[in-house]
Amino acid sequence: MQTYDLQANSLRELNAALHAQTADTNQTAWEIVNPRGSHAIAVGLDAPIEVEVKGSTGYYCAGMNKQATVHVHGSAGPGVAENMMSGTVVIEGDASQYAGATGHGGLLVIKGNASSRCGISMKGIDIVVHGNVGHMSAFMAQSGNLVVCGDAGDALGDSIYEARLFVRGSVKSLGADCIEKEMRPEHLDILRDLLERAGSDAKPEEFKRYGSARQLYNFKVDNAY
Repeated sequence: MQTYDLQANSLRELNAALHAQTADTNQTAWEIVNPRGSHAIAVGLDAPIEVEVKGSTGYYCAGMNKQATVHVHGSAGPGVAENMMSGTVVIEGDASQYAGATGHGGLLVIKGNASSRCGISMKGIDIVVHGNVGHMSAFMAQSGNLVVCGDAGDALGDSIYEARLFVRGSVKSLGADCIEKEMRPEHLDILRDLLERAGSDAKPEEFKRYGSARQLYNFKVDNAY
């Protein structure tokens, strides 16, 4: 395992070393100690490596991730796994605003709670939050799955497209064009797989599904001013 101390070495050097890894690297295991809430830790990775961050991080940890597994043993600041393409990002603690924003693929797991705008404009990413999410989560979510094992705040799924939202707890309010939808067997299968991969013992049957009513897809003259 490669151990990197951010108290003794620079973040720029760390990310340069991680970016230098290729698909056939033999340096597949990395440990980052003393992160001290630094921003942009392990961003832009594009190799099948595993990165363990021993502490909490600042902005944009694991942003633009491809292939890599990033495991944060703490909490994460705004924009964790932003624009993620593939791979896995696991946050043991809480995540701040817009976790997984614009994510195209991969799996983001948040063991604690997520703040506002979790999954905003998600484009294929799978997000599993063991706790609660804040207001405006999945705003303009286009595709992918957002699983919330706790409660959801105001305006869930506002202006949603074709993403699937699964919530086990209460929803404070639904956003524009977001409605509760039927939970069919194929959705239970999707949910069961995601919960298993995220290490959650929640049961798929305990969740409700939400999605687009598809009333905002076409122009309606009655909505014009």
